[in-house]
Amino acid sequence: MPSKPKASARPQPADAATPRRAARPVARFRIRITTGDVIAIGPGKIALLEAVIETGSITAAAKHLDMSYRRAWLLLDELNHALRRPAVDSAKGGAHGGGSAITDTGLALIELYRRIEATAARTCEADLAKLIGLVAR
Repeated sequence: MPSKPKASARPQPADAATPRRAARPVARFRIRITTGDVIAIGPGKIALLEAVIETGSITAAAKHLDMSYRRAWLLLDELNHALRRPAVDSAKGGAHGGGSAITDTGLALIELYRRIEATAARTCEADLAKLIGLVAR
């Protein structure tokens, strides 16, 4: 019986003659505020807050971000406990269903987080360009 060829460690494109277009390198700031081992504020929690605004519920936000409801709920609960005032206010389900709303604290958190990201990117623009220039393309 002939032996099977060994699979290469690196997957090959379907048509090796067709060159793949390399993705353009991008610099992204990923700010995290930690308290001990807990990430109190980070990019995932901010994205989840934004998804709750967009969708109106934790369930829909979780689906939108391709995560389980339980994971989304735990992240928001962790965020609410890390802040002086909660970022999300949730109503329990009932005849009309539940729902979640971002509080003024949550809105301020998103705005401040995104502003810090933008300010850091502008301030470091020249150095980021040099750093990206070092990346093989």
